[in-house]
Amino acid sequence: MTQPIAEILLAGPRGFCAGVERAIDIVELALSVCRPPVYVRREIVHNRHVVESLRAKGAIFVDELHEVPDDATVIFSAHGISPAVRGEALRRGLRVVDATCPLVTKVHLEAVRYAREGYTIVLIGHEDHDEVIGTLGEAPERIVVIDSAREVDTLDVPNPEKIAYLTQTTLSVDDTRDVIEALRQKFPRIVGPSRDDICYATQNRQAAVKRLAGDVDVLLVIGAANSSNANRLVEVSRMAGTRAYLINDVNDIKADWLAGARRVGITAGASTPEVLVSEAVARLRGQGVAVREVHVVEEDVRFALPQELERMAEERGLTLPERRH
Repeated sequence: MTQPIAEILLAGPRGFCAGVERAIDIVELALSVCRPPVYVRREIVHNRHVVESLRAKGAIFVDELHEVPDDATVIFSAHGISPAVRGEALRRGLRVVDATCPLVTKVHLEAVRYAREGYTIVLIGHEDHDEVIGTLGEAPERIVVIDSAREVDTLDVPNPEKIAYLTQTTLSVDDTRDVIEALRQKFPRIVGPSRDDICYATQNRQAAVKRLAGDVDVLLVIGAANSSNANRLVEVSRMAGTRAYLINDVNDIKADWLAGARRVGITAGASTPEVLVSEAVARLRGQGVAVREVHVVEEDVRFALPQELERMAEERGLTLPERRH
């Protein structure tokens, strides 16, 4: 007879990062101080549960700006946008609140600087990801997107003496390191940011999975299928030799995944609300099952709100409520 689960290990940190908390706060605060309707271009963060929760509170999600009426309020997602999208909003007189994560904004500014200085920019990332699409829009004639070290072999640039690299913020630390090393071998004069662009939260969550992987038989990663950082957590666990599965929520868990597992690990992508972790624990926790947190680092990062929210509140004689997160 298969022995039941004896222990559930929770990775720490997990779940919401500061950029996601800020983006969610921005939508909720905009709903409280702006005249309705309030539109959000694309998913504010890559998590269906978060989007549905905000939609229930009144946010209207659209794919493109042509779906937003003139003079309406529109919020840009945490993943960032291209100058073309920003320009369209300006031309149409839309009231814009930008929820772009400050760490993504940093990559945009680096792209603008390198392009202005005449560099070819190698952007390491997934070309169909919203963040990469936005960064690419800063200098499409100067940026080449690659996502693996294999692509470096065939990479051809106008001037190997003037080449720079940037990275999507939600990639695997290990995979990105391999790509950067391959770039440096092929282009010894390549330059890059003074610090890695991969965000602190992505790195911390991957470090927690590495720490957890050796202590569990299987790892459940709670996150959306289109969440880059959640998918990378699955990869990190599998690279460490531990079976891992990506689930949207507790309803996706399959019994055969857990067959023979005495210790089950649980983590969550940076866009995943903690309630989904609690629900997974409640489903798996039988009588006598211990639950233990495994922390690698404590996070205390908090990003300021965009000033335009304050201005919008003042225009209506309102005061911004306290942030929830």
